[in-house]
Amino acid sequence: MGKKPIYVEIPIKAHMDNLWKVTQTPEEHEKWDLRFSSITYLPKNEGEPQHFTYRTNIGFGLSIKGWGKSVGTHNASDGAKTSSLHFGTDQKMSLIKEGRGYWKYHPQSDGTIQFLTQYHYDTRWGKFGELIDLIFRPLMGWATALSFDVARRWLEKGEAPATQYVRFFSTWMISVLFFIVWTYHGLVPKLLFMHPTEISMTTGVLPLTEQQAVWLNNVVGSLEILFGLLWLVYSKKHHLFKLQLIVFPLLGLAAVMADTSHLTHPFNPLTFNLALMILSAAGLLVSRDVPTAKQCIRQPK
Repeated sequence: MGKKPIYVEIPIKAHMDNLWKVTQTPEEHEKWDLRFSSITYLPKNEGEPQHFTYRTNIGFGLSIKGWGKSVGTHNASDGAKTSSLHFGTDQKMSLIKEGRGYWKYHPQSDGTIQFLTQYHYDTRWGKFGELIDLIFRPLMGWATALSFDVARRWLEKGEAPATQYVRFFSTWMISVLFFIVWTYHGLVPKLLFMHPTEISMTTGVLPLTEQQAVWLNNVVGSLEILFGLLWLVYSKKHHLFKLQLIVFPLLGLAAVMADTSHLTHPFNPLTFNLALMILSAAGLLVSRDVPTAKQCIRQPK
């Protein structure tokens, strides 16, 4: 376990009992933590560590099943709590072989609780596993941080984790779609193939020569690609959705003005831009105040 451990910390304005319940009760924990699909406590005798099993669905009907145990809980005199864990899985298809970590709950004078975790793990598959872990470890850190923010919003605002994840993943699916749409339309018909329809639409709206129209389409295509990339890197997605609610009607109108015969084509500019406008409106509705991993501290102080 020589690699850098994963560390995530977030302030949560909640009562200690409530935070402890949603993080230490399996039925509550599995609702907000992306890393687990189900957690089941096993019977135990008094004084023994709490053993549990977990399952993580990874898609295509596959899942990782593992084991874990709470190796100790410490209550400090200032009200802080610490829960230590030992976890692992015997499944060969799991990159994670075995790991250890802890959760800490530090009450603050302003009524918040600094909720934090640090954990590390051994990997399988030798050098190949270490290479895969260069991507997997940051992904695990991101999933932990996003889950912590979902738990925070659940306790502070009362919004159920399932609803938060629907809004989060809906926003990102729509964002990826718009990245593909803008990048494709800027790159393929404008920059790579310079489709005659693109030239005719430009000259139909603006008094330009064909050479000028080609140059303008190159510029517009480049700008479309840049705008497409914004959908992947710009965090305030609702700004982009609002902009598109203005842009798509204008693009549809310009295409029809250039050549009204476009209205007779299948998937014509009118229906295409109308569909994208409606999708932008839907995206705007779900993209406000979505959970984010950026709310968390990722390095120990």
